[in-house]
Amino acid sequence: MGDWMNNKVIPQILKFVNLKPIIALKNGMLYTMPFTIVGSVFLLLANLPVESWAKWVTDSGLGAYFNQAYGASFAIMAIFAVIGIAYSYVKNEGYEGMAAGMIALVIFILTMSSSIMDPESKVTIGNIINKDWTGGKGMISAIIIGLIVGAVYSWFIKNDIRIKLPESVPENVANSFTALIPAAVLITGSLLVYIFFDKVFNSTMIEWIYNVIQTPLQGITDSFGGALLIGFLVPFLWFFGVHGSTIVSGIMGSLLQTNSLENQDIINAGKELTLANGGHIVTQQFMDQFLTTTGAGMTIGLVVYMVFFAKSAQYKELGKLSIGPAIFNINEPIIFATPIVMNPLMIVPFILTPVVSSVITYVALYTGLVPLFTAVQVPWTTPPIISGLLIGGWRAALLQFVVLTIGFFIYLPFIKKMDAMNVKVEEGTD
Repeated sequence: MGDWMNNKVIPQILKFVNLKPIIALKNGMLYTMPFTIVGSVFLLLANLPVESWAKWVTDSGLGAYFNQAYGASFAIMAIFAVIGIAYSYVKNEGYEGMAAGMIALVIFILTMSSSIMDPESKVTIGNIINKDWTGGKGMISAIIIGLIVGAVYSWFIKNDIRIKLPESVPENVANSFTALIPAAVLITGSLLVYIFFDKVFNSTMIEWIYNVIQTPLQGITDSFGGALLIGFLVPFLWFFGVHGSTIVSGIMGSLLQTNSLENQDIINAGKELTLANGGHIVTQQFMDQFLTTTGAGMTIGLVVYMVFFAKSAQYKELGKLSIGPAIFNINEPIIFATPIVMNPLMIVPFILTPVVSSVITYVALYTGLVPLFTAVQVPWTTPPIISGLLIGGWRAALLQFVVLTIGFFIYLPFIKKMDAMNVKVEEGTD
């Protein structure tokens, strides 16, 4: 079993996660994180579910200012993503990546219509950047454009197809001329694509991608099967020593963020956030606060056992060292020191706990026991219960408590077995 994993499974997993597009996507999406968190703070301030606060925000007029800050950060996440992905791709190839990021931004804006019709007056307003497409609805387009620009730009530089200036020319000036040829080719090609979609489909590429690619993908992630898949994949990859949280977030995070943003759009439109009005269940908060809270595999149950019930000296000490990080959702010490990585006994509760949590959380949101999540997000280090209160009120916090308690009992028989084995080793009877 171990040889099969080492020789067959792990190399294939590592081959996939080390693909250039996957690395660029994972690293590029990280650039959106500060703006999603900061934007979420302002969104939370504008929509804090406390009646007295909500009245004060409305009466003072501060809500409009809070939403302005949200609209300039979280709501234009696709812009940060397209720049970050193209930049990361080129940087990973060993070249200066900022020019590629700027080219990707130009092409991203080029792919959307620069005019919109006022639904009331039926007057067309031109010379705009439509923010409908700079947030979640434009994420898949941003990913595709970022990867294509990164790959094409790198090809030009790698093949030395660029304008060269003497070494005496300042580097920043030389870099701008280096980008001239690939920029001209990429932007011209994108313009032809824009013309094609405009003439043939009477639409834009970004709208076509949203309708044909992104919407079905969102439907998959927002399904019961999608929830189970996310719950399974993160610990499964971690079992082989691969950072499953980062990989899954890098690949699926854009879709989960889009689901969150579309939930917020429903509220902004003055509608009730329900499934009937198009609300989404599986969002970024679903993953962060209910599938990976206290770390991949939701391992706080292991830590609690080690601190209060462990008989082996190794686990008692490990529990004391790990309880602090675990509260803030950091569990690498537990994963590697228990160990869970490549441990066939511990893989069962490590995968089963988040999968069970995904089932319970999905049902709770589907039935309305817990309200659907808006776009409010919290830093990934926010402790459980507190994070639940911030994203969904007391019911979300209670749900976190329930799934973490169930997780403790899922881990219990397995960690007791590991603990007994360690005691035998420490006593020299094994």
